[in-house]
Amino acid sequence: MKKLMMFSVIACLLISNAICQEQIEGRLLPCTIIEGDTIPYYTARPHVIIGFRKNCSKKEQKRYTKLVRNVMKVYPYARLSAEKLHEYDEMLALIPNKNDQQIAMKGVEKQLRKEFQKEIENLTFSQGIILIKLVDRETGKTSYKIINDLRGRMRAFACQAIAKLFKYDLKTQYDPNGTDKEIEKIVRLIEDDAV
Repeated sequence: MKKLMMFSVIACLLISNAICQEQIEGRLLPCTIIEGDTIPYYTARPHVIIGFRKNCSKKEQKRYTKLVRNVMKVYPYARLSAEKLHEYDEMLALIPNKNDQQIAMKGVEKQLRKEFQKEIENLTFSQGIILIKLVDRETGKTSYKIINDLRGRMRAFACQAIAKLFKYDLKTQYDPNGTDKEIEKIVRLIEDDAV
């Protein structure tokens, strides 16, 4: 039993010494020696803890926590949509013929449906509304305008009609200083890697 204990102590010392020599983010991990023991340490980047106002009700806390969770879920999709839109604008600039552009966009739409349809369909109603707003924030265009530019006016009209059936509006604009002030605050925290 004593041999096992001694082996464990020696193994821990060797592991801690090995950790000190490992590189993290391109630099050596700092160590300190306390009473003959080498102890590695790592200074973590600061994180913001989201607090509530002093007189905030439980209902308000629950609503805000849900908003944070929803924004964190859909924000990556909004960022991806901005990247994809930029990529497709460059691709369409290389195709001079309008018919060829439409054929290319049908193929892109098919690929995107195959890749993301299941995840997008599993979003809740409020996550869908937030996604529509964040797409406008990231791209500078409403979802309706994007569809209109890439797939044509009739397709945009049909998508808007279907969205209206489910109480969505693809023409919704992002208002960071008004109704979407809380969403903007959460997005900025996400961008600063604080959440």
